[in-house]
Amino acid sequence: MKILILSYFFKPDLSAGSFRTTSLIDEIQRKHPDKHVDVITTVPNRYQAFKDQSLYEEHIDNISIYRAKVQDKRSGILGQLINFFLFFFFTLKTTKGQQYQLVYATSSKLMTAFLGAVIATQKRAYLYLDIRDIFIDTLQDVFSKKMTLFIMPFLKIIEKFTFNRANHVNLVSKGFLPYFKKYYPKLSYSFFTNGIDDIFISHSIKENNDQPHQILEVIYAGNFGDGQGLHRIVPPLAKALEGKAHFKIIGDGGKKKELIDEIKKLNVSNVEIISPVKRDILLQYYSEADILFLHLNDYDAFKKVIPSKIFEYACYQKPIWGGLSGYIVDFIDENISDAYIFSPCDVDQAINMFNKIRVGDIQKRQEFINQFSRNVIMEKMADDIFSLK
Repeated sequence: MKILILSYFFKPDLSAGSFRTTSLIDEIQRKHPDKHVDVITTVPNRYQAFKDQSLYEEHIDNISIYRAKVQDKRSGILGQLINFFLFFFFTLKTTKGQQYQLVYATSSKLMTAFLGAVIATQKRAYLYLDIRDIFIDTLQDVFSKKMTLFIMPFLKIIEKFTFNRANHVNLVSKGFLPYFKKYYPKLSYSFFTNGIDDIFISHSIKENNDQPHQILEVIYAGNFGDGQGLHRIVPPLAKALEGKAHFKIIGDGGKKKELIDEIKKLNVSNVEIISPVKRDILLQYYSEADILFLHLNDYDAFKKVIPSKIFEYACYQKPIWGGLSGYIVDFIDENISDAYIFSPCDVDQAINMFNKIRVGDIQKRQEFINQFSRNVIMEKMADDIFSLK
């Protein structure tokens, strides 16, 4: 049996999609060494500030990896479109003459899922889609009405073709289900979420919980995009907490300039911007933190998601402080203790929650770790993928 896996991001890139697909491949190698798998992805390009060496082609036991050359300097919608078309045509070229019984595509922006549907149709293969976002939903919140009206009919056609071609769809959040049940009620669904990688579990076990800093150390690690809305919350929040908290914001993204501009505009002195780092260095930042911070912008689309960051944060015996709304709030209430949640972009609520945080008195979230270990989730997901045959 020959399988094609499409993932725009893959190791050594830094992204939820990369970590997820890398773990899935590890599980396939462990449990299904007799299945040959072609992985088609891109060279590392998530962050301009982070680059790592990777080969354009690798063959490791039963896994073959092919990486499309895209540019990390291309930003904005046009740049992303150009890169996707490079990935699209690279995939068509690489798969030419190959036969696959199963195509798996993991997608947050719909187009990789669409590419999976195209290839599966060409090869008359089963199609398993792993959906990490509802792109059309997000588009309506993030982009202007004029642009949305212009491209929405085209995207609806792509979405309809993609999901009508699928044999099975996995949703990383149950918050997505009402949308898909409304438009694609006949599809079969599963819910394998993101999870906690071993590197975080093993590190959190060794962690020593030192006394909190006199000025509390607040860490955020991730993307600086419109979806996170850091430029709307961090500068005024940090300004209000000068002398009480020091923010280390680790990452990069499309709204980095706006974030820095707002920090300068408000003359904020307690925010440190740090370029993306490898995971082993990130672990040290987590160890030094008193509070782990996350935030999603105040958009309806983000009321359905589970941010992947919440899984690695919950691994540590540290309070989680976040601006969130919708399904993720219920998920946290059910699964994660010592989380202090405020409404997105609401500075006053954020300060109120900050004043309630009990630093240094956090119970280990062992039940959550056991349930949401990435290995456990990917083992079940790999079995689910192969059950299609």
